[in-house]
Amino acid sequence: MSSFIQALADPSMPFIRYALIAGIISSAAFGMVGSFVVVRRISYIAGAVSHAALAGLGGSLYLQVVHDITWFSPLLGATVAALLSAWIIALVNLYAAEREDTIIGAIWAVGMAVGLLFIAKTPGYMDPMSYLFGNILLIGKADLLLIMALNLLVIVLVLLFYPQLQAVCFDEPYARTRKVPTGFFMLLLVTLTAVTVVLMVSTVGIVMVIAMLTLPAATAGLFARRLSGMMLYGGLICAFSNVAGLYSSYSLDVPTGAMTILVSGGLYVAALVVRSIQRRFRLQRGSSEYMYSNSATQE
Repeated sequence: MSSFIQALADPSMPFIRYALIAGIISSAAFGMVGSFVVVRRISYIAGAVSHAALAGLGGSLYLQVVHDITWFSPLLGATVAALLSAWIIALVNLYAAEREDTIIGAIWAVGMAVGLLFIAKTPGYMDPMSYLFGNILLIGKADLLLIMALNLLVIVLVLLFYPQLQAVCFDEPYARTRKVPTGFFMLLLVTLTAVTVVLMVSTVGIVMVIAMLTLPAATAGLFARRLSGMMLYGGLICAFSNVAGLYSSYSLDVPTGAMTILVSGGLYVAALVVRSIQRRFRLQRGSSEYMYSNSATQE
């Protein structure tokens, strides 16, 4: 632990501080949007958006190296690609006659292919594994500022439109009868999902975004009674997973994204075990109380 704290304070290793700050501040967005994704069951959309973001990452690297457009960072490119793919999926779902799963599969595959082609045509050594599975070295000061801005945007929009988003997630037909513009709020929901996916890319990578978006929220959902509680607990679990994953990866010299997912998955399994024990205890207590009440009645 002491060596990790020393690394955080080391001026020559700012990327560790950036990764820690990014993981903590973005956990609120993860908890909020992850809860909507789990309740609405749209994790497949998050998967397509995260993989399509590779097109933006690869395109931004190509523009930076070949055309010297240095301001177009990989995180900004991922944001643009994620938003475009999310809007295409939502609009096709709302207004087109095409099957949604077909469009999702196409965007998933084409986004990955375009991103890999851009990376392949970028001069110099470009390691796609860093973007697929996460790398804390990718987070710079400019990226951290963008992560803060995107996180703030997600939090503000969720707080402003929480009742409408909740209605769309739990009972869309009823919300439609109450004159709620469900199409607009479904588009807003996938937009928030796309932005949150981008927040996760640098830490856990494209491939493992779905797990980090759903596992903390699913863990919180085992114990929370309300959606707001699920968001709060999900954010706290996500923050703990990010911090624990970063610390363990530094201590064991292993990839941060993989350790973060393992911590989050371990918490989910532990929560399932605790929930199962609680249910068995309640069933046994209810059975014993029922038997006691029957015997007392017979007497």
